[in-house]
Amino acid sequence: MIEIREIGRQFNTRDGGTFEALKDVSFSVKDKEFFSIIGPSGCGKTTLLKMVAGLVRPTSGQIVIDGSPVSGPGNDRAMVFQHFVLLPWADILTNVGFGLEMRGLSRRESREAARPFLDRVGLTGFAEHYPHELSGGMQQRVGLARALAVSPDILLMDEPFGALDAQTRQLMQEDLMRIWDVEQKTVIFVTHSMDEAAYLSDRVLVMDTHPGKVREVLDVPLPRPRDEAVRTTPVFNELTSHMWHELRGMIGDPTAPAPE
Repeated sequence: MIEIREIGRQFNTRDGGTFEALKDVSFSVKDKEFFSIIGPSGCGKTTLLKMVAGLVRPTSGQIVIDGSPVSGPGNDRAMVFQHFVLLPWADILTNVGFGLEMRGLSRRESREAARPFLDRVGLTGFAEHYPHELSGGMQQRVGLARALAVSPDILLMDEPFGALDAQTRQLMQEDLMRIWDVEQKTVIFVTHSMDEAAYLSDRVLVMDTHPGKVREVLDVPLPRPRDEAVRTTPVFNELTSHMWHELRGMIGDPTAPAPE
């Protein structure tokens, strides 16, 4: 169980003042739950995710995982970023095993341990390739395999498909859903896409902005396992329409049509 307890975060500004990025944010994430966070740009989604990762400290409040306060990064968590952050001089298998190597395994041991995770993300046969030889979607699969290889209990994903084209993004959503069905990790997934949040999640946190705070938490009443057919159901459409209704007033034009 991840508990976010009245989290606040302030940053110093150049003029000597402070900027309140997050205020009184509280929610919980259940074990093995796929939990998405959606909200306008600047509402603190990434900052919040980095605090769960232990990379940023809250100004106030507390984050507790399985009864223990978060005071820094831990082996129970792994993060997947929007940008692939791969080692350009290393082949793909070495990239996947990098986290294991940082935890004390030898290069040979880490490469051997990483191989099943490369297979799991559909990149069998690409172990000896280099990042520049792979498409954007394939590179993001490498990033996901690297996170899975360290066997975290919690997977933190910061708009991992945001830099991909629409077709590749949808394929990656399907791949992630397939992998999650097997791995059953606890996932906190930050996205700007209402469709993506509805398709992947058990629950969706909608954030308000200035400062960032919880607007509401939505249940996603769609059966699992899921396939593409759920995107055409009335429940799916009602859910994404509701998210858009909540979000559009925050972006300055309450009459704006929903994005396609």
